[in-house]
Amino acid sequence: MNKDHQVKALTPCAGRCSTVFGDQVCRGCRRFDHEVIRWNNYTQEQQWAVWRRLDEQLDRILVPMLVHAELSQVEAFLDRKKVRVLENATWGRKLYHALKLCEKNNTLADESGLGIKASLVRPTWDAFEAKVLQLAEASYELAWIRANTFGKNLIDMVED
Repeated sequence: MNKDHQVKALTPCAGRCSTVFGDQVCRGCRRFDHEVIRWNNYTQEQQWAVWRRLDEQLDRILVPMLVHAELSQVEAFLDRKKVRVLENATWGRKLYHALKLCEKNNTLADESGLGIKASLVRPTWDAFEAKVLQLAEASYELAWIRANTFGKNLIDMVED
């Protein structure tokens, strides 16, 4: 295949990376700093594991926030706006992309299928951002605690 016609692989990148400023969890995509740095070297299985964690966070936050959203309308909206999502993207991931488009242009709210008025787009986005970042940071801390505990246990086993 000609390289000019290849479609770049999807990444979780939201184009607002904060890991360059020292954040351990990116405020844009909510990947851990080491995941951002090593993404292109990850195997497909490693990338899927990251996608799953991120999508679970989106499902956990956005699905309860946007209870009046209509799946078929959201999917049609994303299709019309030419937003690429993974084939197995979760409901939360689709809601995220629709909300992100509306956050940039709240006049799209009526056609988005999100079930919220234009005046509620910004407050919904802000609430989402705060909740999902808090969840992502807690996920990072838990992963760090697990890794640290595993490392200590491994050292103890070697020393015994």
